[in-house]
Amino acid sequence: MKTFNNLKIGVIFSLLFFLSQNLFANDYILNDDGLIDQRAKEKINQIGAETKSKLGVNVYLYVKSSLKLAKDIKTKEKYDYIRNYENQIVSTLEKPYVLMTMAVEDIHVNLLFSKDLEKVIDKDDILNGYVVPLLASKDKNTLFAKVSAATLNGYAAIADTIALTKNIKLQSSIGNQGKISSTIWRVLMYTLVVIGLLTYIYAVMRKRK
Repeated sequence: MKTFNNLKIGVIFSLLFFLSQNLFANDYILNDDGLIDQRAKEKINQIGAETKSKLGVNVYLYVKSSLKLAKDIKTKEKYDYIRNYENQIVSTLEKPYVLMTMAVEDIHVNLLFSKDLEKVIDKDDILNGYVVPLLASKDKNTLFAKVSAATLNGYAAIADTIALTKNIKLQSSIGNQGKISSTIWRVLMYTLVVIGLLTYIYAVMRKRK
């Protein structure tokens, strides 16, 4: 119980710092810990401004390199801490809103939204189709590049999804580029799995001969 109380206190102090840093922010990236490329940030804010102007929805990003959780923290305590952390952020947002949160070292990514968007946003489709594949890709790209691509990809997908329900075309949209990049990654992964399986079968058959 003492550990959990300490976690709650940690949430409060962390969010107080967050609010002091972002009180006068004019963009939709509440925090990024320097993990998002400047060009990606500019595009995200462009999409966010148009989404707010034309669709009346606020789409936010909150990215952390780490939430500084204890290495031996229990799963339930980790879940409770992150949930409280996200709830504190949500309490400061203007409705209607969509919030994508990410804690890279804690392997956490989530999507939260106000109730009036529950039938509009498919969390699994956004995260599994546009965000997670780019973050989890095993390639030579740096973490900086992966986070930049994943956040822009997911952010654009959120905006396009909302725009589609209102039959509005966003001029700042990146179109099918986001889905294409995720599809290419999936095809590459499946190909590597198939090649690995065929190589294994060949090795086994050769050994039997």
